[in-house]
Amino acid sequence: MSIYLFQVASQKSEWLSARQTAVASNVANANTPGYHALDVQPFAAVLDTSPLAMAATNPGHITPTPSPLDSLRETESDPSEETLSGNTVSLEQQMINLGEVTRDFSMTANIRRAFHQLILSALK
Repeated sequence: MSIYLFQVASQKSEWLSARQTAVASNVANANTPGYHALDVQPFAAVLDTSPLAMAATNPGHITPTPSPLDSLRETESDPSEETLSGNTVSLEQQMINLGEVTRDFSMTANIRRAFHQLILSALK
C-alpha cells in the first residue's frame, strides 16, 4: 500500500539532493570565468507538474510518469553582481541556499518520522 505523504516526502528528498548538488557545483565553480550559477526549479513547481498518482485497481489503468527533478536553470542575478570574468556565483547566496536545504531536509525527515510513528501506533 502506497501512502501519498511518504511519496511526497521521498520526492522532496530527491529534490533537496538535486538542489544540494547544484549548490555544491556553484561553490566549486565560484572562481571559474564565465560560469553562471545554477539552481533547480522550486519544489512547488515540481509538485504542480507531477500529477497525483491514483491507485491502479486494474492492470489496464494508465499510471503517470514521474517528472524529472533535476532540471537545472540559471539563477537570476543582478548584473552588478557579475564579476569581471563573467561569473555570477555569490558565495553568500550559496551558503543561504545550503542552509535552506539543510533545514528543509531536517523538517522533511522529522515529518516522515512523526507520520511513521503515527501509523505504527494506529496499527497497535
